[in-house]
Amino acid sequence: MHFVKTLHLFGVCLFLGNVIVSALWKVMADRSGNVAVIRYATRLVNVTDLAFTAVGATLLAITGHLMAADFGGVHVWPWIWQAYALFAASGLIWLAVLLPIQIAQARLLRDLASDAPVPPRYWPLARWWSAAGTLATVLLLPALWLMVDKGGL
Repeated sequence: MHFVKTLHLFGVCLFLGNVIVSALWKVMADRSGNVAVIRYATRLVNVTDLAFTAVGATLLAITGHLMAADFGGVHVWPWIWQAYALFAASGLIWLAVLLPIQIAQARLLRDLASDAPVPPRYWPLARWWSAAGTLATVLLLPALWLMVDKGGL
């Protein structure tokens, strides 16, 4: 079971690390106001979401479920199902809000010249992305605490 726990912790690093770093890249790129920089950051956020966030989330879901069995299953301990719920809520925000916004922003920027102004439609999407991304990230922090604390076990 140590191998599964190691994979779980690796999944946490991939997932949470990429969530936080991607947000920083994107916000800093947006602040530059430079279309080429914003386009590059937006593209990288989409790539790293697949390479790191999705892989980390998959590892977390699979290994978390395997380890939950050692505690009697998902529904036995409140800390397990609460962590699942927080993780799922964050994932739903990513799938329903963040990912569609990222794709829309990439499309808006795709064919622009590097010295073109950022389209006005980009900025409300950026604000929504920041707000939803903050919420999705904040939901992960108590899930991390629950995973470590295990309800005081």
